[in-house]
Amino acid sequence: MEREGRPMGAASGELVTIGEFARLSRLSAKALRRYDELGLLRPALVDPVNGYRYYDPAQVEGARLVAWLRRIGMPLNRIGRVVALDAGAAAVEIRAYWARVEAETAARRDLAMHLVDHLSAEGRTMSGMSHNAHNAHNAENTGSSGSAGAVALAIRCAALTDIGVVRTANQDAAFAGPRLLAVADGFGEGGAEASAAAIEALKPSTWGRDGALSAADLLNALEEAADSAARAVRDAVAPCADPDGSGTTLTAMLWTGSRLGLVHIGDSRAYLLRGGELFRITHDHSLVQSMLDDGSLSPEEAVSHPGPALLLKALVGEARPAAVAVACRADVRLREVLAGDRYLLCSDGLSAAVEAADLRAAVVAADDPQEAVRRLAGLAREAGGPDNVACVVADVVVEE
Repeated sequence: MEREGRPMGAASGELVTIGEFARLSRLSAKALRRYDELGLLRPALVDPVNGYRYYDPAQVEGARLVAWLRRIGMPLNRIGRVVALDAGAAAVEIRAYWARVEAETAARRDLAMHLVDHLSAEGRTMSGMSHNAHNAHNAENTGSSGSAGAVALAIRCAALTDIGVVRTANQDAAFAGPRLLAVADGFGEGGAEASAAAIEALKPSTWGRDGALSAADLLNALEEAADSAARAVRDAVAPCADPDGSGTTLTAMLWTGSRLGLVHIGDSRAYLLRGGELFRITHDHSLVQSMLDDGSLSPEEAVSHPGPALLLKALVGEARPAAVAVACRADVRLREVLAGDRYLLCSDGLSAAVEAADLRAAVVAADDPQEAVRRLAGLAREAGGPDNVACVVADVVVEE
């Protein structure tokens, strides 16, 4: 056990023992020893004879920062990066960390609510069966909804990418087919390869044909599709000099014949036009969006925010530990559709450049998806075309 003593030698004056420093910093002596071993908080002096640790009272602020960061659940390796930064950069890093925590919590909350709804509906169905087995048997023979005359739906769609006016290469990718709608916005040295690989990984998917899978099975299939895209991106950017700095966003919808399954990560977006109103149905995984969510940035300020487009989640080349990989997974959801719905998927080269009102007007005015994507790409160019653009438009129609 380290003993009391008060040696001199720090720039700020007298050094204090580990016990006294523990009292000042409100950290235990055991924690201080651990942080010393990890390089997070080195003592100002270690006695070469007896190994006793002594601290400068000026270190208290840094020690308290470590304690506070641990209290919000930040991993020790990330704390090491934060405490090495200046105050402004540390504040940005902490905000980005907490925004990611909130995004992950929101994703888990949405899944929990889906499970509650799913199990509640299943419970009502089972209760109904126990009270009226004959009617339940008839409903089973006419389809899960009990409606033998359900209208068959299909999607009619178009995709387009455009390099824009400023960029010299196109790292965006888009795809529109009878089973898959997808946009991806690549970044870094291997951005083009990453965006293409993410979409290509989803193409073979034939899950949910004719709406045959249950809601639970569909969610599992969406998770598997998202994992396949993540693996494909890692493989695609592995040859890069800095694979960790390359990756892509991904916003995709997979058609089951009766529902759309959504896979989303990053700041590309999906919108729904229904009843003349355009609704955004994805949530950006970005620092600016997190600042909007917590009220520290207004929508008007967000438009001209000077900081870089920092993503909190994306598909990247980095091979992450299992716990981190799970926390950074794509959002997955199921969406019920109606005949007459029109969906827009786009990269931020469109959504960041074109005003929301102009975006809605173009989507409403186009007679078909092919015209819509041409109008939208034209609007981005008229706005200066600062970035690549990827967009997909799909109409839900009664199947002929």
